Amino acid sequence: MGEAVNSKRYTPEERTLYREKLAENLELFDTYLRHAEFKSAGTIGLELELNLVDADNQPSLNNTKVLSRLDDEYQSEIGGFNLELNHPVLQVAGRGLKTLETGVSHRLGKAQKAAEAEGLKVASIGTLPTLSTQFLTDEKWMTEENRYEALSNSVIDARGEYVQIELGREENYRAEFADIAPESSCTSMQLHLQVAPNKFADAWNASQAIASAQVAMSANSPLFVGRRLWHESRIPIFTQSIDTRTPELVNQGVRPRVWFGERWITSVFDLFEENVRYFPPLLPEIKDFVEFSEADAPKLFELNLHNGTVWRWNRPIYNSGDNGAHIRVENRLLPAGPTPVDMVADAAFYYGLAEFLVGENRPVWSRMSFKEAEENFFACAKNGINARVTWPKIGNIGVADLVTDVLIPQARRGLSRLNIDKDVIEEYMSIIEGRAERRANGATWQLRMLDHLAPGSRPDSPERRDGLKAMMDAYLENQASGEPVHTWNVPV
Repeated sequence: MGEAVNSKRYTPEERTLYREKLAENLELFDTYLRHAEFKSAGTIGLELELNLVDADNQPSLNNTKVLSRLDDEYQSEIGGFNLELNHPVLQVAGRGLKTLETGVSHRLGKAQKAAEAEGLKVASIGTLPTLSTQFLTDEKWMTEENRYEALSNSVIDARGEYVQIELGREENYRAEFADIAPESSCTSMQLHLQVAPNKFADAWNASQAIASAQVAMSANSPLFVGRRLWHESRIPIFTQSIDTRTPELVNQGVRPRVWFGERWITSVFDLFEENVRYFPPLLPEIKDFVEFSEADAPKLFELNLHNGTVWRWNRPIYNSGDNGAHIRVENRLLPAGPTPVDMVADAAFYYGLAEFLVGENRPVWSRMSFKEAEENFFACAKNGINARVTWPKIGNIGVADLVTDVLIPQARRGLSRLNIDKDVIEEYMSIIEGRAERRANGATWQLRMLDHLAPGSRPDSPERRDGLKAMMDAYLENQASGEPVHTWNVPV
């Protein structure tokens, strides 16, 4: 979806030709996979989506003004109050994770300075609590770019009716939208893990198996339009926002475009082939076909664009360039925030666990059903750090205990295999340990602080709105401190 598109709607002829191009791309990809040499430099990368808020912590539709003050490491996102930060790739070994933290802090500071020049602030959070239904139903919410309008039009055209958001836990929310505006509320951190093609299946399977623990430990989205919903509400909100299925198609078992998946894989080709087989194109843009030779790294424009409109929580990425092609896992399930050190601790947890699990003789996904992995994932999205999961040889266990007793030691070993300095490993793993021991992360802090500031308040009441503003004031102050979220205080 990072590609620019030319149209806001597409003709039947364009869709038919695009389908043919997808088939050609898929065949090229299969041919290339069988004989090509891919770059496998072991690099990591990060993308971070952010919110712009005004003095009252309300979303501000001024991303183009802020972006005009920044360089090409920043770009727009679908909401006019969103922007995205892209950190350059780097080596994870040695002090690479500390370099990543420094880089994220520096780039967040640049974004904050650009926002302040427009009288605004930057919030790094999974869902901005002060968003309202009224704001999301205002037709001005979207960034004015073809690709965003085209995406929204395609989703609504395919669905044929309004988008319905329905979610509940401590409180409930239900509303209908004429476009995909709720998607703009879902701001994430996306991690990239470059791997060799013959290692991709193991890396993706490992990523799927540990997705539940990642979500539980990092949850930072407990408040959607000011309501106390799932600890990581971003996951069901995103799923429902761009669901092209009517209720009848859901009942028929049609797959959603925001997808956990349905099976362990044996090759990266499995995922691209599933995308073409199961999902109609949303943005049928076509580039001129380039003949393929064995020495080439094919661009696969149509296949990559289509892949960008199937939102797997662990997405396969194929990228070609002047120096050859590479394949990576894009780990998309983490929320933005709270602080750079928190986000890099989440990255360390992921990279260390993935490295350890890929190296096991009898990997965890051979001892866990895919259905169990999916059920764990949604249980942790709903209940966060207090969730319970099913794990091989253990059975049912609290996810925080699983993290403390099993996963952190494994992540430490994986990080050591990646030749990361011992003090760096200890710093970031101690943050994950601190969250697990205290049962404290961004989601629990937000909920506890709201309880303190607006006890017993009801959704949409003046007391709740005042409490949300004050909570965000405290959140942004703590965020600016740079201290990890499990150490943030809530007044008694």
